[in-house]
Amino acid sequence: MFTGIVQGTAEVVAIDKKDRFQTHVIQLDEPMRAGLEIGASVAHNGCCLTVTRIDGDKVAFDLMQETLAVTNLGQLQVGDRVNIERAAKFGDEIGGHSMSGHINVATEISEIEVTPNNCTIWFVIPEMYQKYILRKGYIGIDGCSLTIGTVEEGRFCVHLIPETLQRTLFGQRQVGEKVNLEIDPQTQAIVDTVERYLATKDAGQ
Repeated sequence: MFTGIVQGTAEVVAIDKKDRFQTHVIQLDEPMRAGLEIGASVAHNGCCLTVTRIDGDKVAFDLMQETLAVTNLGQLQVGDRVNIERAAKFGDEIGGHSMSGHINVATEISEIEVTPNNCTIWFVIPEMYQKYILRKGYIGIDGCSLTIGTVEEGRFCVHLIPETLQRTLFGQRQVGEKVNLEIDPQTQAIVDTVERYLATKDAGQ
């Protein structure tokens, strides 16, 4: 489980590409890798990956076909950076919202509005997920727990403070780039339950 509070970013220093399979190596500083062991879970842009090798400050992770197809991790190149969060421990403060690290879909940044103290970023809503994206609801974007702002047909926005822009990749993102979305599972469960109930009620009339 993850909290959606990104702890920082890490550089991708090596990528070993094979047929529908990749191994990514990132460089983690001492505080970020303290106590890290092989088999531990670390979120990269919100996607839960498992540590497969540790060599000093270089940490390796394997990416399967599904991960490469669904997320933006398959587009990474050596020198790119990713948002990083270590898995939450029991007793940790949940500063964001509970996240699984299982990405639903990657989507595109459609517009960025910058003001002196704030930044508003608009994202395309993949059609099949429109019903789960609700104003003031939670969503995970590249591993960040964020509150949804305005929702329009086919797009939604979030409002980012300077701290988020500095700590994460959002301060460097450009229009057209892909980000990973994790739909809030509680919202999805409620929407799906209501839909099933209404469908059953309509069928009984």
